[in-house]
Amino acid sequence: MELKDKVVVVTGAAQGLGKQFAISCAENGMKVALADINMENLEKTRRECEDKGVLAKGYELDVTKEKNVEEIYTQVVSDFGTLDATINNAGILRDGLLVKVKDGELIKFSLSKWQAVIDTNLTGVFLCGREAAGKFVELKKSGVIINIASVARSGNFGQSNYSAAKAGVSAMTVLWAQELAQYGIRVAGIAPGFTATEMVVSLREDIKDKFTKSIPLRRFAETSEMSDGALFILKNDYFTGRMLEIDGGARI
Repeated sequence: MELKDKVVVVTGAAQGLGKQFAISCAENGMKVALADINMENLEKTRRECEDKGVLAKGYELDVTKEKNVEEIYTQVVSDFGTLDATINNAGILRDGLLVKVKDGELIKFSLSKWQAVIDTNLTGVFLCGREAAGKFVELKKSGVIINIASVARSGNFGQSNYSAAKAGVSAMTVLWAQELAQYGIRVAGIAPGFTATEMVVSLREDIKDKFTKSIPLRRFAETSEMSDGALFILKNDYFTGRMLEIDGGARI
């Protein structure tokens, strides 16, 4: 895909990797539709994208709400006149052990924490991917769906919900590529390792040291190294049905 003037939706664009994906797309001449529930931070991302000389619009989106997702993708097509790609990045963390004993009491991982992450990180990707695919078909054009998973898709201590969701995202990526190829739609994903987002950088030094030692390259990824992966997927018209593992050699 030639990126200049193409239209991309980026979910979770208010901060972290989503913000980086949006800015990198803008730097490459793409028009960006930015979606998040945090409108204050989303406006900051929008201004940074606009400063790159492209059209950028922000949309309040809760990816767990089917009607909201449907309305936003319809509005994007109305506002921009078309749609060429979506980067399904929105996600949350609600970590905890399956069971643990504290002060002699058995504590079980709560269903509410499980469901919150499944709803956002798995169902949210399903809803956004489904709507993007539907728009591509209605517009009778090819398009690209990029799903953001995680190295935790293989299982990570204290992340039953997150790991299950990201494993599901990875599986959907492969099967969507198979189903949607007949329409000229490509689907691929990125499984990031530990990345220097605001959240990771703010961790205690001892925790960051522990994480770093588990990475063969002995450092966190830069957010730009993740967006480089997204740009590769967007540009390479023969890449589909695969996950890019950008993790510095880490294997959880």
